[in-house]
Amino acid sequence: MAVKQNISTCHELMAAIDELGFLPLLRSGIAGYSAEEMVDDDCRYVVFDDGGWDWPLWKWKGPIITEGDCVYGKFFAGKAGFVSKKWWPHLYNWRRSMTPEPADGSIEQIILLTLQEHGSLITRELRAMCGFTGTKMRSRFDSFVTRLQMQCRIVTEDFIYPHDRHGHEYGWGWSLLTTPELLLGPEACRCDCSAQESRELIIGHMRNILPDASTKQIERLV
Repeated sequence: MAVKQNISTCHELMAAIDELGFLPLLRSGIAGYSAEEMVDDDCRYVVFDDGGWDWPLWKWKGPIITEGDCVYGKFFAGKAGFVSKKWWPHLYNWRRSMTPEPADGSIEQIILLTLQEHGSLITRELRAMCGFTGTKMRSRFDSFVTRLQMQCRIVTEDFIYPHDRHGHEYGWGWSLLTTPELLLGPEACRCDCSAQESRELIIGHMRNILPDASTKQIERLV
């Protein structure tokens, strides 16, 4: 299976994610294997002379999450990307098996309980509700959230953008976080095979779509 190139529309990228099953958003360390590298030049990041910018790929993230058949979060060595709903139960099954449930009273448990109580929250709201309001607390909090995403305990539901006085969206957007069980439902996260079998299926699939990648490169993403 060849990784497609020169994708020029959001719907083409949705189709590629569905076909590939797993797709990092930005460069992954495997040549050509990221949405960033697969899209046409016109869809990549550009800075204008007046200081403004445009990045169609970045703007597609929200519609892909809400309209596409995939899950989004920091799943690939701490970096963001997409997982098709077909393959999600296997990634969920494998990643959950590698880490125990967060301990009672731990920061990770507090974060998850806060999300479960409120349904979904943008990152800065979640950070404030969990008490990370002091100096230099943002990066520390983000590391906990990233770790929980790698464990498939937190996913991104959408992106929320502020509006200027003319009602136009601007900026990079805020991640709207939730749990996969709340977003997809428990059944969509259920897998009928063992965690090790899920891992072997994922690795086998990765070898099929990335025949030139090394075992080390693939295992780093899995």
